[in-house]
Amino acid sequence: MKTGPRMIDAQGLDALIAALASDGREVFGPVRREGAVVYEEISSSDDLPKGWADEQSGGHYRLRQEGDAFFGATLGPQGWKRLLHPPKQVLWRTEGAGEETKIIPEPLDTTRRAFIGARACDLAAIAAQDKVLTEGPYRDPQYAARRANLFIVAVNCTRSAETCFCTSMNTGPKATKGYDIALTELEGGRFLAEAASEAGAAQLAALPSRPATADDEGAAAAGIDRARDQQRRIDTDGLPALLKDRPDHPRWSEVAQRCLNCANCTMVCPTCFCTTVDEVTSLEGPETERVNRWASCFTVDFSHVHGGAVRPGAKSRYRQWMTHKLATWVDQFGEMGCVGCGRCISWCPVGIDITEEAAAIRKGGG
Repeated sequence: MKTGPRMIDAQGLDALIAALASDGREVFGPVRREGAVVYEEISSSDDLPKGWADEQSGGHYRLRQEGDAFFGATLGPQGWKRLLHPPKQVLWRTEGAGEETKIIPEPLDTTRRAFIGARACDLAAIAAQDKVLTEGPYRDPQYAARRANLFIVAVNCTRSAETCFCTSMNTGPKATKGYDIALTELEGGRFLAEAASEAGAAQLAALPSRPATADDEGAAAAGIDRARDQQRRIDTDGLPALLKDRPDHPRWSEVAQRCLNCANCTMVCPTCFCTTVDEVTSLEGPETERVNRWASCFTVDFSHVHGGAVRPGAKSRYRQWMTHKLATWVDQFGEMGCVGCGRCISWCPVGIDITEEAAAIRKGGG
């Protein structure tokens, strides 16, 4: 399977998309919609946001026309989680009534899919969801079915948004695992392509390509280094213990005065996995559905037990979220639950910055 890096052009990228589609896969990639980059089904490179880049900061996201790169825009509000762990998922439904009631499990989603343009941080997020949803004692069969039929084409970042900090989290900007083919886009619509699986090597071998030269590999490495140098940083040394030891730090009260409890950070986070279950009754008959849907620790109902909510205010909710991401997630899963994508910073209406909050809590006691 081990092959050297190859060079493909825009026609080769189209050939890859077409080959994956002809292999019976739904092919998804970044698409420009309503002023943002989202992941939707694509049929060719014409669907990609060529010539568009993003500018991001706290509470700010805009697309602007810049250059001619197919993957110049880094991350939008969506992660690939939407396709693997959907916001709403029917678990089972009932048919009939009374003694004739039957429970019908929802069929497993075995659709074969391909992701084009997955960034290194999002690959790390998929790996985190794999650990949560497939490796524990309570395996999610729907997630597992979608994950089993997935082909991933990663794109290494050659520019970073202002909100990116994947280098600090050791998750990027270069993809190191979790993909079938990785692309690094160079000038002139050229891509350095590397295969990391048997399926990826087979697809790459069928594309019009040439061996990458030392100059090609050097240009790719320089682009990735540029993206790395553009990032903000978070000091993770000893951070889990620090956060758990300072539940009364005054910064928690300060951030609570700004936090709107809107749950944006949890909705855009590619690793958040919390859900709740609803029973939905038909208005036209006795049929019901049990529906699994995303939930957020920023809502009152999330921590509601008999007698009221365990976390009634913004201080306790923000502290719970951030401490889980950067501390107690390590206790659960052996690594932090943050991949440094920066979405929570960009899509927070008031621009709360998790890297800034971590630095503030590191200062002083509490």
